[in-house]
Amino acid sequence: MEVNQEVIAHLAELSNFALTEAESAHLVTDLNGIINYISQLDELNTDHVEPTYQVFEMENIWRDDEILPQEADPDQLLALTKAVEGHQIKVPKVL
Repeated sequence: MEVNQEVIAHLAELSNFALTEAESAHLVTDLNGIINYISQLDELNTDHVEPTYQVFEMENIWRDDEILPQEADPDQLLALTKAVEGHQIKVPKVL
């Protein structure tokens, strides 16, 4: 894949970025360099190489879910808020 000014302009438009000509030219050079560097991986012979999904051994450590007593009860916590409605914290509308 070859990155050119048209591709950069299209991506900038999709991303709602404003780029100068110098920035756009710099991105063309940088992205082409990155793509060429990564494309070198196509030249590697990976026959008889097992895929690696984990680079180190991981093991899930399971424990029982336990409900522990808390220092504060709901009424104490609600007393710290500015507004309470129906035993819930009332917050400003977001939408």
